[in-house]
This record gives sequence, structure tokens and C-alpha cells, in this order.
Amino acid sequence: MKQWYLVLMLVTLAFAGCSSKGGEKNADAAGDKGAFTAPPVLQDDRARTNGMDDASVSGKYGMPATKVIHFDYDKYDIRAGDREVLQQHAQYAKSNSAKIRLEGHADERGSLEYNYALGEKRANSAKNTLKLFGVNDDQMNVLSYGETMPVNPGHNESAWQQNRRVELAYPQN
Repeated sequence: MKQWYLVLMLVTLAFAGCSSKGGEKNADAAGDKGAFTAPPVLQDDRARTNGMDDASVSGKYGMPATKVIHFDYDKYDIRAGDREVLQQHAQYAKSNSAKIRLEGHADERGSLEYNYALGEKRANSAKNTLKLFGVNDDQMNVLSYGETMPVNPGHNESAWQQNRRVELAYPQN
């Protein structure tokens, strides 16, 4: 995991020299983003825990069923309803000493480097809220995918709203 974070940081630093103004932009204004491909996911453990599906885990261990929170356009502040979701995750993490990976995402508008930074800000915002609810720093890991892993590949407001998110994952140890 640390190797993945190092690679992500190197990519981010490589793009840091490129200046970009503004936030998420109209898809037509975003322009050609080149041939960048999404970094590989080392192990996709977001939908399983010890071979059980999310419904089984939620019922048996009290893991919150909602594992995604969404954000407004070009924002990273936590919505009121999502504070309740994060509070449920905090209770679960504290009572089970669970580690949480906070995966930040952005929609396709804006530059690649801006969206990586925005995804990180969103994940850190969720992390700070979990800390307010008593989760220890060492239980949480922040990762930004920027715009590279959309859940909806559409190019309209409905798709963009779904893609502006933080996913809470519980990696297997």
C-alpha cells in the first residue's frame, strides 16, 4: 500500500508544475486530457470481507450499509446527511478496531491534477469528520483516484453527481 501511495505522490508531483486555474469545469472546456490511464487497483476489496457480500457483513457485524458519501460541485465539505453516515462508520471502526480506507473521487471536469487534489481534499474532509467522532488517525488511510475511476461514465450532471464521492472501504488485514 505504501508503494502505491508513493507512486501516486510521484504522479501528483509531476503534474504539480503544471498550473491550472479553476475547479471542475464544463466537459467541453476541459479539453483533451491525453492518454493517461487509471492506476491499477492492487486489490479490490471494497465489496467483500472474508468472502461475504455487503449484506451479510452489514447484518452480522453491524457494518454500515452505506459506504459512499457524495459532494457538491467543486466542494469538499461534508453534507449534513453524510455526517450521520460517517458517525455510523466511526462507531463501527471504534468498536471493531477496524481500519478504513477513504477513497476520494471527482468528476471528469477540471484538470487531472486538480481532480486528484480535490479527491484528496474530499477524503481528508471525511477523515477529519471521523476523527471528530473518535476514530484514531492510525485506523484511517486516505487515497485519491481523482477522476480516473468513475462509477458512471456519462457526461452529464447526473453522472457527475455520482462520481463526486468518497468511498469508505475496509481492507482485509
